[in-house]
Amino acid sequence: MADMPQKSDEPDVSVIIGVYEAMPYLVRCLESVEAQTIGAERMEIVAVDDGSTDGSGEYLKEFAARTTIPIRVVHQANSGGPSGPRNVGLGMARGRYVFFLDADDYFGEEALERMVAMGDRAGTDVVLGKIVGVNRGAAKSMWKETVERADLFNSNIKFTLSAQKLFRRDLLVRLGMSFDEKLRTGEDALFTMEAYLRGNGISVVADYTCYYLVGREDRNQMTKKGDYTRRFDSARALMGLIADLVPAGPRRDALMVRPFVITLLPQFGPGLLKQKEAVRTRKMALAAPLVESYWTPGLARRVKVHERLRLMCIAENRLDLLLDVLRFMKDGKEPAKIHRGNPPRLHLAYPHFGERTPLPDSAYEVTVTEWVGGNRVEPTPPKPYVSFARRVVRKVRRTARSAFRAPRAHRV
Repeated sequence: MADMPQKSDEPDVSVIIGVYEAMPYLVRCLESVEAQTIGAERMEIVAVDDGSTDGSGEYLKEFAARTTIPIRVVHQANSGGPSGPRNVGLGMARGRYVFFLDADDYFGEEALERMVAMGDRAGTDVVLGKIVGVNRGAAKSMWKETVERADLFNSNIKFTLSAQKLFRRDLLVRLGMSFDEKLRTGEDALFTMEAYLRGNGISVVADYTCYYLVGREDRNQMTKKGDYTRRFDSARALMGLIADLVPAGPRRDALMVRPFVITLLPQFGPGLLKQKEAVRTRKMALAAPLVESYWTPGLARRVKVHERLRLMCIAENRLDLLLDVLRFMKDGKEPAKIHRGNPPRLHLAYPHFGERTPLPDSAYEVTVTEWVGGNRVEPTPPKPYVSFARRVVRKVRRTARSAFRAPRAHRV
């Protein structure tokens, strides 16, 4: 696709940086923007100091006074989360694209040039640039190849919903999109999923590291803060958005894996064993309506056995069975591999397998690739279906052929 016409005062990309207590990380962050090969004349910075008290605001003033990049700096009282500063920056942005850069993190030098070129070439509204972690983990499965138009439903891009993407600003303005300031966690997932679903395609730049996700030594990152109820708020909002925009069926099930496994299920990991009975009961109550509304048999077959078992225990309101599964996991035990059924299917014998409980044998069936004891475990491949009538016909044919091949009488 040819480059879009550009107004003389319209930069290619607005880099929006929400800043709160970001020193000394802010120094490298801004240096990485200055080092961009796209050039100062093709971008702008909108920095929003969200009530910092550690010198971040003063450093932004110093940087603005010496940089050649057009920059606007806003100082405001602390808003309590990343959504407020991002929304302020988005309202001020003039670029064809916007990128939400966290003040702790930094760019690869060619990041903006490569992502803008990809968006212009493919005509897509969201561009994902490869992310790697620095002193922290980062998802890897979605960076296997560079793709001009990625399949949201059949790829792993649905598992990267952070705001660190290149978004076409026209999409965001046309849809009136903004970050939900009522959510204290998961607001970026809601924003990004909406852009994925309502935009004109998604591109992936995987052959160059565009973004370095930094783990702070002081661990003062907003995503790590907040009590467990906020995670349920996040899961509820994301599930509701998906249900509103995608009709029930396999495509919705494919997307629902993300909030169920990444947002909801960590609240029901082995750590639950250490928590008070009141907290366990409260978590079960918060999860129950989500499972009732959005859990389906099709979704169940898209997750691993230990994930499915825990979610089905929630659906059946069986905290006792859930705790047994969690103890098994905490102890590092390996489930036995058992073939059962007609035709035989591979099952993993987690607690209560084969017993008379609300959990049927199908809850234990391997339906996606898993790793057990360091070994890869695959679902049992389906056997070709042969109808009873076809089997009868085949038997008749074999009998007839045998009759014609009957041995001749021996000559005297």
